Amino acid sequence: MPTDPLPTDPSAPGFVAIERASYRYQASGPAVVDGVDWAIPRGEIHCLLGRSGCGKTTLLKLAAGLLSPGEGAIRIGGEALHGPSPRAGFVFQAPTLLDWLSALDNVLLPVSLKRRPTAADRAAARDLLARVGLADLAERRPRELSGGQRSRVAVARALIGAPDLLLLDEPFAALDALTREELQDDLLRLCALHGTTALFVTHDIGEAVYLGDCVAVMAGGRLTQARRIALPRPRLPALRYTPAFAAACRALREAMDGEAGPASRRPAA
Repeated sequence: MPTDPLPTDPSAPGFVAIERASYRYQASGPAVVDGVDWAIPRGEIHCLLGRSGCGKTTLLKLAAGLLSPGEGAIRIGGEALHGPSPRAGFVFQAPTLLDWLSALDNVLLPVSLKRRPTAADRAAARDLLARVGLADLAERRPRELSGGQRSRVAVARALIGAPDLLLLDEPFAALDALTREELQDDLLRLCALHGTTALFVTHDIGEAVYLGDCVAVMAGGRLTQARRIALPRPRLPALRYTPAFAAACRALREAMDGEAGPASRRPAA
């Protein structure tokens, strides 16, 4: 069975712990995120799947500390979050690179905002660019890069500070299918190399299954289903064409259609 429903376990350990988190953009308005519980063990990749407008990007911003929950709490490594965490890197839907900087200097931007980059910082940035296949393009400006290359720079930039947690908001959605699959493989390799915990928001079922140790489905501000993805790691491209992969995708599609499982399950180890 490629996916298994997760038990509800309020004591489940997690490096990232989202505890009954709720958020409203207006005090009298509806809850965009409504009482979400979620635990992400260290080193795992969890994906948040849902239709547009379901609240998944807002939940990701809460996990990043870019928004503060009106109720509940967010904890990273047991510490309550009260603003953007230095332990987290964020990859937005668009690469948001600075046009006047080279790819190398864009990767170094988080360092440059704090202090002058050292030779070691520049070496680390070049190493990250090499790991995403851009070793020979370090001096190019964003306008000289393809969409996929710009996305690779954005991922490298998020990793330059060696974050414990990587948060990604549909970063590959605008890319063609082949480039998107290549970037998924890059992300899996980098997270495995550094032991990085990741929360990846997407509306693409296949992407969620390929990347995730666990996939949660969100609708109406709540987690309506959460499933372990019992597929082997490392995830190799041929996996996408197996019956087990197709079955996992089908189960999640049924969950998105409201045909699978009760409301508000909590992912656990």
